[in-house]
Parts: sequence; C-alpha cells; structure tokens
Amino acid sequence: MDYKHGWRPFQGVTDFFSEMNRMSNVMHGRSAEAEPRTAASAWAPLTDILARNEDLVIRCELPGVEMKDIAISFSNGVLSISGNRETEAADSYYVRERFFGAFRRAISLPEGVGDDDIHASFKGGLLVITIEGGATAAQPKHIHIAGDGG
Repeated sequence: MDYKHGWRPFQGVTDFFSEMNRMSNVMHGRSAEAEPRTAASAWAPLTDILARNEDLVIRCELPGVEMKDIAISFSNGVLSISGNRETEAADSYYVRERFFGAFRRAISLPEGVGDDDIHASFKGGLLVITIEGGATAAQPKHIHIAGDGG
C-alpha cells in the first residue's frame, strides 16, 4: 500500500494534546500565552513529511526563528527538532495567537536511516530536512502468515 491508498506512516506526529489545549484556551477566552509553557504545552511548528523520489523530506515552518536558535538531533531512530522563537516586545496585545518560546518536534524515522543520510537547510523561515533513501525504507513490509489456510 502506498501514500495514495491510505497508508500514512507518519500520521499522528502532530502534537495532539498541545493543539487541544490551545483550542480549549481560545474557546474559553484565554490568551494562547496566558499560562506558562511546559513540555506538554509547548508549541509545535507546522510540519509536512513527503516522499520525493527515494528520499523523505521534512519541512517545518519556523517564521521568526533564527537559525542559531534551532537544534536538530538524531538518536535511536528519532529525529528531534527543537528551538526557540523569541517573544516580541509590545506594550499590549489586543489579539495574540502566535506562539513564542520553546518548541520541539520528535519524528520516528524508518529503520536503516543513519546519521549520514540526514541533511538540513534553512531559508526564509522554512527548515528542510532531507533523509536520503528514507522513502524507500518507509515502505511497509509484507509478513507471511504460516498455517493451513483454514
């Protein structure tokens, strides 16, 4: 099965609970930044994961984040993207929906991906991470079922 037919190996990488907390705050009239951020409520940048030929490409939107404030690491099959968007000084806000402060994304990569397969670039607020051969490694493997067929 391929991406076009329903198989989505990276479905669920969105930080569901952070988004639910944000929506709850907005619905109850609280500012998105009314409470201090924790690891569970830190903002998560919008992220696309796509196949480009044999490679996996991860694109994270990080407007207002400086390259020096972004860290990428890879350990035990998990790619971590973290950083910080500094708050803008202002006397008062009438509406504040953009998140500031620390962020973190953790994405499990397919087996067989090594450090040397991962390359990153940052331009115009867009972080692009390419995992060479990652799309091929992400394909599901068929498991044979032994038995009498009954």
